[in-house]
Amino acid sequence: MNKFNFNPLNSLNLRQKTLLIIGLTLSLLILIFITSLTIDSNTITTNFMMRQHPPSFEQLFGTDWLGRDMLTRTLKGLGLSIMIGAFSSIISSIVAMIMAFISSINKYGDTLISWLIDLFASMPHLLLLILISLCMGKGALGVIVGVACTHWISLARVLRVEIKEINTSEYVNLARKFGKNNFWIAKEHILPLVITQIIVGTLLIFPHAIMHEASVTFLGFGLSPHEPAIGIILSESMSYLTMGSWWLALFPGLTLLIVVLLFDIIGEQVEKLLDPTKAQK
Repeated sequence: MNKFNFNPLNSLNLRQKTLLIIGLTLSLLILIFITSLTIDSNTITTNFMMRQHPPSFEQLFGTDWLGRDMLTRTLKGLGLSIMIGAFSSIISSIVAMIMAFISSINKYGDTLISWLIDLFASMPHLLLLILISLCMGKGALGVIVGVACTHWISLARVLRVEIKEINTSEYVNLARKFGKNNFWIAKEHILPLVITQIIVGTLLIFPHAIMHEASVTFLGFGLSPHEPAIGIILSESMSYLTMGSWWLALFPGLTLLIVVLLFDIIGEQVEKLLDPTKAQK
């Protein structure tokens, strides 16, 4: 009887299942991003004859108060959020890596970086992001810089501890006795050992960056109103929820949550794949 209940997933080991999950989620995210690139903003036109139509087979997400197709607007906004999240998370990781390596130079560098981490961690996260975005003139650049400058703290703290532990190892002390400088030690010994934390940290920053970008834009301190961002769509839809147009906020918010969860899943699976204690064969 069991031979007729064969499940192909049962024949895969943990590593293969992890790779399969990463491949499927990454393919879905790439599909969303490529689809958003193929959508021309000029094609999102107003049609007052189709104002606030509920979801149907013709308009899966319905239409807004100007008759624009909500599915098209949502996909375009998701692509913009993914792009901003990618730039923000990469810049945050670079900042965290620089901070962590500066802390490993000497005790003065470690004291300085420790003070900076405590300083940024003590500030209200969203408030600091809003201030930086305003100083940069808002828009995509302001949001990217704001998110990048407020999301490096956790990764920098992890890397700082890891690098301090590596610096006390015997092979690093032996390299110093042979006359190797700090740059050589960082390149040959430290970076290969912390690359896993950097990759996983970057992926885990991604969903936070997307959510904070949407939050700041929703509050009116992020992207410009003419840009098809999810935060702007949600902010504009608030005025029409009391009129029964529930789909204006439900579908954009739900798709944003799905994208965030997909990035979170990828980060967790990549950590399993790269961590020797979790990546069982």
